[in-house]
Amino acid sequence: MKPKITVMYCINSFSESASCHAAFDEDLELKFIKLPCSSMVKDVFVLRAFEAGSDAVVIFVCPEGHCRYVEGNIRAKKRVAWIQNLLDEVGLDGRRLILQNVSAKNETVASETLQHALGMIKELGLSPARSAI
Repeated sequence: MKPKITVMYCINSFSESASCHAAFDEDLELKFIKLPCSSMVKDVFVLRAFEAGSDAVVIFVCPEGHCRYVEGNIRAKKRVAWIQNLLDEVGLDGRRLILQNVSAKNETVASETLQHALGMIKELGLSPARSAI
């Protein structure tokens, strides 16, 4: 089975591109979810991604101090830390949830982050939540 990664991103921090898909299509399955602001990252949405079979969730947010809504990325960072602890407690491993600050159209950082997530999945194996589906 191919590893699955869900990518949630603020529309001001990342832009889903064909080159992003091309670099990974053979290695993994990517699902992209646009958010008007990273402050919209909620625990229920992240947990649903894992419930739906994602092996990792990557969240791209604006660089700190550059959120057009002032502190959306800071709120997202706090929520992600809380969800990572929750994932550790239930045995899914909080490392499966990655938050990355990225400037708009910085495909290099985005690609490196997805490579890191793929490497982490290879290290940890596919999500144990997949077997419950």
